[in-house]
Amino acid sequence: MAYDTLEHTETRASVLDARLRHAHPREIIAAAVAEFGDGLALVSSFGAESAVLLHLVAQVKPDMPVLFLDTGMLFGQTLDYRKQLAAKLGLTDVRDLRPSHQDLAVADPDAKLWQTDTDACCEVRKVIPLDKALGGFGAWITGRKRFQGGSRLSLAVVEQAGEQVKFNPLANWAKADLDAYAAEHNLPAHPLVAQGFPSIGCWPCTKPVEEGQDIRAGRWAGSDKTECGIHVARAPDAVINVGGDI
Repeated sequence: MAYDTLEHTETRASVLDARLRHAHPREIIAAAVAEFGDGLALVSSFGAESAVLLHLVAQVKPDMPVLFLDTGMLFGQTLDYRKQLAAKLGLTDVRDLRPSHQDLAVADPDAKLWQTDTDACCEVRKVIPLDKALGGFGAWITGRKRFQGGSRLSLAVVEQAGEQVKFNPLANWAKADLDAYAAEHNLPAHPLVAQGFPSIGCWPCTKPVEEGQDIRAGRWAGSDKTECGIHVARAPDAVINVGGDI
């Protein structure tokens, strides 16, 4: 469902970013709710740094839809953490998004696609399910921050994402801000953080990092890949083909 023309969405995002670029994350979330109401969702991995944003959202709108991508290749600890944290924070509408059986049968019947084409694996297990789920929303919230590096260094607080608006309430926060907030509110850490995983995705493509390394160095280690694809701009008329070149 398209809520606005592309031009109107870009203008709307620019105006909101100008107003909110220095605001507290809670204020940004409240503004997003005021602007989009039930047309707003949070996308969360329930990963290493997710508890802070989930707690902030729970304070503003605990019934906000939270979209969780269960790729079928997540760590068991992530699945347990998702259940425990959602219950602790009182989030009442966490939706588990899974790749369709048909798409997996065509693109990854042996669950080994990650060994030969990580982009295609992310496409069928993350990008396609999220695209489908976001079709009913005019805007969504992410947990990205500038300190995570790479393409995120120039991250806006509010940006255009196709015909939708994307909010990044934690864009301005440093790691110390997250740690302080988590400590203040006694938020439980993802159990793999203590084992050296500062950024957590699917088990085949996530490794612990050495002290001093970039916090996302363990994601797709040894390759040039830095993003799974859900935050990569796609042409409005792009065709998704899970059976061939993607």
